[in-house]
Amino acid sequence: MVPPVQVSPLIKTARWSALLIGIVYGKKRYDYLKPIAAEERRIEEEEKKVREEQERIAKQLAEANEDTILK
Repeated sequence: MVPPVQVSPLIKTARWSALLIGIVYGKKRYDYLKPIAAEERRIEEEEKKVREEQERIAKQLAEANEDTILK
């Protein structure tokens, strides 16, 4: 087997720096987006409750209109 090649200290430093910068950027981005996503989930949940209530009312009205004496 061929022995491993010595990597330049400059390249090693650049790789580690890029890795650490990526980790820091990811953490900042996650902290920025997390409250936005939580708010979107909360709004979606409220809209879902309203939509389900409207569907329930529409279903009740449809059932009430079906049950008539004039059939």
